[in-house]
Amino acid sequence: MRTSRATFATLVALAAALLVALFLVPGLVAASGSGGDSLDEGNLAASFRAEFVRYWNAGNRDFTPGMERVVDYWFRYHAAKAVVAALLLIVLGVLGVLLWRAFLRADGLGAGGRAALGSAGVLVGMLTLFAAVVLVANIQGAVAPFASLLAMLPAGKPKGELAVTLTRIREQLAAPSGTAGTGTGTGAQTPPPLDLMIDDFARYHAAMAVLGAIVVIALIGLSVLSYRRFARTKPSARTKPSAGTDPAARTDPSARRTRRLLGSFGVLAMLAALVVVVVVVANIGNATDPKPGLAALFDGGW
Repeated sequence: MRTSRATFATLVALAAALLVALFLVPGLVAASGSGGDSLDEGNLAASFRAEFVRYWNAGNRDFTPGMERVVDYWFRYHAAKAVVAALLLIVLGVLGVLLWRAFLRADGLGAGGRAALGSAGVLVGMLTLFAAVVLVANIQGAVAPFASLLAMLPAGKPKGELAVTLTRIREQLAAPSGTAGTGTGTGAQTPPPLDLMIDDFARYHAAMAVLGAIVVIALIGLSVLSYRRFARTKPSARTKPSAGTDPAARTDPSARRTRRLLGSFGVLAMLAALVVVVVVVANIGNATDPKPGLAALFDGGW
């Protein structure tokens, strides 16, 4: 029991430390590689908007030095956050398994003890889901940091050079495919900066489609394993039944809890897989035909 409590305490402490690190470490890591300049989370959006105008006006596909600095910062930020989220996911996964095992064997703890273990298990499960979402989102951002930065452009009515730049981009994206956006046909070709935006936007959504497919496979696998174990777990009697005893009273409480837990988890995992399938399909659409989604982004949507 002492070892078990020490293990729980260690895992809880690690999870708490990683939760704090999730919000503190990425910014520090990103700033540490920025060459000692003043770029940080506080002025990132403003810096990106200024460099975005310069990049567009330069007219080249390659980033300007200022834009490259911002994109590199955002890549380091996402990469660091993904690493911390992955570590947090592992710790929470182990903690969750141990909590649910303890809950299933908690016959001697009474209703209050089982309720506490169950509540802790639910909390850890929610945090695990949060860590998984953060991990996927930041891998996506690290794969295509420039497309991720586009969300920092104002959705309202910008002013000055940024307003002019966004208007020109909207016009280019609204042009027929034969005159802009493909580089083919008799009309003008897509400006190189916009060509890169389209490519990176497609990469951004392709990354989410792949990551989402991996999540779907994992969820379906977990659901199948839960149902198989559910089928193998029988609410058998713990002692020899006496004459006239209610059969329901003779069943093993631990087995009943195991069946309820496995059945509920299997259903939830399958429902979550269906939700992620919708996300995957939507991202496949944006990856294969990125221009409409990019146009919606510049019009204030995503």
